[in-house]
Amino acid sequence: MIDTLSERDRAMALNSLTSWTYDGQRRSLYRQIRLKDFSEAFGLMVRIALEAEKSDHHPEWSNVYNRIDIWLTTHDAGGVSRRDIAMAQLIDEML
Repeated sequence: MIDTLSERDRAMALNSLTSWTYDGQRRSLYRQIRLKDFSEAFGLMVRIALEAEKSDHHPEWSNVYNRIDIWLTTHDAGGVSRRDIAMAQLIDEML
């Protein structure tokens, strides 16, 4: 079983993930990314998807043209876990 982060631990993690916020309604980390065009956005989504599959941790997301909206949550834990923090860090590194 994976544990959710405490409010304090989540807030501390968000200090280093400055482009991410906490979405209390979805109990998830949230980030919006805007890229040059659809091809660039879709390419990033493919790269993220390949890494997510390797770690068996999959984002919730949507894409409209050059914009990607990403929510990271650990459904089994019912909120944000260390797995979400690691995935957010990986996404940031890809940019």
